[in-house]
Amino acid sequence: MAKKIEQEIRDKIVEKIKNDGMSAAKAAQEFGISTNTIYNWLGRGKIGFDTLEIGKLKRENQQLKIIIAELMLDSSKGKKNR
Repeated sequence: MAKKIEQEIRDKIVEKIKNDGMSAAKAAQEFGISTNTIYNWLGRGKIGFDTLEIGKLKRENQQLKIIIAELMLDSSKGKKNR
C-alpha cells in the first residue's frame, strides 16, 4: 500500500517546484517520494510543464548570475595586478 502524504507536505513540495525552481527529481529525492507522484500532483493542480520550465529557467538564471559575479571578480583582480 502506498503511503499517504499529508496535504501540507504536498503543498510545500509543489510550492518549492513552482516558486523556488526546485526540480521534481530533487524534490522527490529530498522528500523520499517518486517523481511520478509529484508530476501527478502538478497535473491535478493544473500546474503544467510551463511552470516546470519557469522553475528550470530560474535555476539557470541563478547559476548564470553566480558565473557573472565570479567573472567580474576575476576581472577586477586582474586589473589591480597590472
